[in-house]
Amino acid sequence: MPDQDIQQQIAALSKELNDYNYQYYVLAESHISDYAYDHKMKELEALERAYPNFSDPNSPTQKVGGAVTSKFQTVTHKWPMMSLGNTYNAEELSEFDERVRKAVGDQVAYVCELKFDGLSLSITYENGKLLRAVTRGDGNQGDDVTENVKTIRSIPLALNQADYPELFEIRGEVFMHKPAFERLNSARAEANEKVYANPRNFAAGTLKLQDSAEVAKRPLDCFLYFLYTENRNKLFHTHWESIQDLKKWGFQTCEHTQLCTSLQEVLDFVNFWDKQRHFLSYDIDGIVIKVNDYAQQEELGFTAKNPRWAISYKFNAEQVETTLNSVSYQVGRTGAVTPVANLSPVQLAGTTVKRASLHNANEILRLQLHEGDSVYVEKGGEIIPKIIGANATVRKADARPISYPTACPECQTPLVRQEGEAVHYCPNEDGCPPQIIGKMQHFIGRKMMDIEGLGDETIEAFYKAGILHRITDIYQLSNHQQELKQLERFGEKSIEKMLHGIEASKEKPFEKVLFSLGIRHVGDTIAKKLAQHFKHIDQLAAASIEEIAAVQDIGIRIAESVRNYFQESFHQQEIQLLKDAGLQFQVVEKEVVLASESFAGKTFLISGTFANYSREELAAFIESHGGKMLSSISAKLNFLVAGDKMGPAKLAKAEKLNIPIINEEQLLAMRAE
Repeated sequence: MPDQDIQQQIAALSKELNDYNYQYYVLAESHISDYAYDHKMKELEALERAYPNFSDPNSPTQKVGGAVTSKFQTVTHKWPMMSLGNTYNAEELSEFDERVRKAVGDQVAYVCELKFDGLSLSITYENGKLLRAVTRGDGNQGDDVTENVKTIRSIPLALNQADYPELFEIRGEVFMHKPAFERLNSARAEANEKVYANPRNFAAGTLKLQDSAEVAKRPLDCFLYFLYTENRNKLFHTHWESIQDLKKWGFQTCEHTQLCTSLQEVLDFVNFWDKQRHFLSYDIDGIVIKVNDYAQQEELGFTAKNPRWAISYKFNAEQVETTLNSVSYQVGRTGAVTPVANLSPVQLAGTTVKRASLHNANEILRLQLHEGDSVYVEKGGEIIPKIIGANATVRKADARPISYPTACPECQTPLVRQEGEAVHYCPNEDGCPPQIIGKMQHFIGRKMMDIEGLGDETIEAFYKAGILHRITDIYQLSNHQQELKQLERFGEKSIEKMLHGIEASKEKPFEKVLFSLGIRHVGDTIAKKLAQHFKHIDQLAAASIEEIAAVQDIGIRIAESVRNYFQESFHQQEIQLLKDAGLQFQVVEKEVVLASESFAGKTFLISGTFANYSREELAAFIESHGGKMLSSISAKLNFLVAGDKMGPAKLAKAEKLNIPIINEEQLLAMRAE
């Protein structure tokens, strides 16, 4: 047969199989038997083996896998995968609706979606072809699992012909249907292999297998539900519109998604699926409610962790009764002592629960817990086990109340409790082993210094071996190579990799170093704000409580914690040693070449949608001419750049403060004035 005919036959078979996948997964139609489908797949595989020069990387045969990944590469999300705020009742959902309407007016519609209990995923497509798939990770960066995702039949490798963007990201949830999970778990049990607790764990474990051929053997599925791309508003005005087009492009979306035009319709949707969820073939644990209009989403914006235009309604958690055997106490890196309930093992929401957090001494008193109590346990948000009460009717007459310790369970130092706080602390931070180990583990963490070759277990092993005593010792490990070689599972290659990772960490920016120090109440976001404001560690260390508290979003509580940290001589010594090691303790300013200084000294805020430019483009224009962007309306604002569908609350506040309100044409004209 001529090569041209072979190539045409391969192309025809590929198209036919892709069409069958689209019909089955997207349209929920089956136009061919499984036997006939498999026969055509084998025919295509045989042709591609015989004529590899005609094989296509986006062929349906690529779903069988074959790539082996020794390590998953970390990828930074272009658009962070933020978590959602949670509600648990109609009152909280009503409060969310009121906040939305106060900001954008009463013309609001919501899209209600089932909240799948799976693994969140971001997939990038370029020119209609799957380019990359990344797990949620910590929200800012995740693992590249592209080869494994390519094996999931409901995720297209190449899209149908349609008017989609050249480059875009689509968000979704990978999961496993309950019947498939039960079938595979039964097979594992028969083979005396470890069984998984629930479909979510099975799906998550599968997606992180190193051999994609093994992934292909497990029937993962995926629903896609959110689009990100540059200038998205020029393609669609609403989230609902985008969902309809996603189907045309070839993506599987959930058929149960609904557009609601009132809060009552949202509540009806929530109540319906609270009862009907048990009849689905997959697990859901709530409903996601999103503001439909993209312009209103932009107007509402984000908090540091969550979008203000979306919220999750969590169904009531499953509850069980079991025995409280004892209470133990864990000491964290900050010295916080957390009580943990040790329970008789019990099945709860698909997992075996043996322990539950009791949070603090106040919680133990509130629950009035006694030794040997029969307690009620549920999973908060169906994730974290917690005790919600005790069954006092079956309590033994001589049962003793649980009493919180007065001394640290690790180093016996008397505990302290600061005024206004519920948590007890061990103040012996430079002599209490869990605190010392915890601080070093925090320092090397992924969002902190991210030192390759050093993990939590390694830190603990080095501490017990007497090699590490404090954070600064990490930068002296090159002097202990002979001692390291004596440790189990630590050869020359491991040592070389670790030392290279330590050296590379010296290039981490000041904000990362500041976060890594583990100052109480100073998280990632606060560290960035402090670094940007004070520019240098010495200026921050010399600042008063009032000066620190004056930084945006920094309150007195954080300011006091920061000030107390830098006043400790032990911390001053640590910082000096880290300076000597070569770490970055000042902000490296990037040179910015301005197009002009037309807006120098002026502040702007952009609100609404615009005909010719996106909000990002207008912000970039302002900053390129020396202007500064603000995030909210205040007396410090010089100009409000207003577009269509601007929130009435912002408009009213700007008018009350007599802030000039301009449109995009007036903004552009100001450049030449």
